[in-house]
Amino acid sequence: MIRAFVTVFAALAGLAFGSFLNVCLSRWPLGESIVAPRSHCRTCNRTLAWWENVPLLSWLALRGRCRTCNTWIGWRYPLVELTVGVLWAISAWHYGFAVRFLGVSSWTTLSVLIVGFLGPFTLLWLLVALAALDAENLWLPDKLTLPGIFGGVIVAALYRYFFEGTIFTPLTFVDFFLTPYMRTFWLDRLISILAAAALILVIRWLYWLVRHREGIGLGDAKLMALLAAWLGLPGALLSFGIGVVLGAAVAVIVIARPAPEGQSRAHLKLPLGTFLCIGGIVSGLWGQPIIAAYLRWSGLN
Repeated sequence: MIRAFVTVFAALAGLAFGSFLNVCLSRWPLGESIVAPRSHCRTCNRTLAWWENVPLLSWLALRGRCRTCNTWIGWRYPLVELTVGVLWAISAWHYGFAVRFLGVSSWTTLSVLIVGFLGPFTLLWLLVALAALDAENLWLPDKLTLPGIFGGVIVAALYRYFFEGTIFTPLTFVDFFLTPYMRTFWLDRLISILAAAALILVIRWLYWLVRHREGIGLGDAKLMALLAAWLGLPGALLSFGIGVVLGAAVAVIVIARPAPEGQSRAHLKLPLGTFLCIGGIVSGLWGQPIIAAYLRWSGLN
């Protein structure tokens, strides 16, 4: 019962944070503040009424158009809100087991909230944000990827400390950073981050050698580092594999379609970061059983 309640609450919170994300996606590329002015139509500049800001429902009620100038609002708004809501609900249900640890101790309660809920919610929100920004602007901003790397390492360390170690152990600086158990984690996670970023950098370098022009941005390397920080190297590699397959499939479809007259597909740019983010979402929610199934199928386990 509690697990179902937490899942519904997460879905509603996800819709709200998805609505906030839409504000960020509209204003960040233009260098605008996400605080002021209030939400408004970007065509006629009219400030929106409160009922025009209800996640998902307002877009449906308005039929996707501004009620003043009839400008098309766009599919991105309801899609982002619905995506964040659904992903947060799945994550809450997936990690619902963690609620039984609430109240055991103050440190345990804090770690459950961070590792079981706030951490996964933050990762999913970041990946949806980066996927949308790269799809619309071919932009993976450092203000999301770099803090995301740091946050991912801390959340993964808390998971290692409380859920793979002794959950009732009080959190101290020495135990969290200097015990052999945790020193192994810090070294492993650092190597994972560097290896994941290096994978993109090597591909970027090889592409430059062959084509003599940039094919992959540095933002993709930072995104891979972010995925490794949160998911470890196996999870990041799974994200990369899924992203490459999705990207290749989209590229084949695009190339197969006839190009507009006077245009060429030779310099077409596809948002690799968007596909990596989709892979990261799949890996974050279902990565462990996918990797375990692959290891059994390949005979490596």
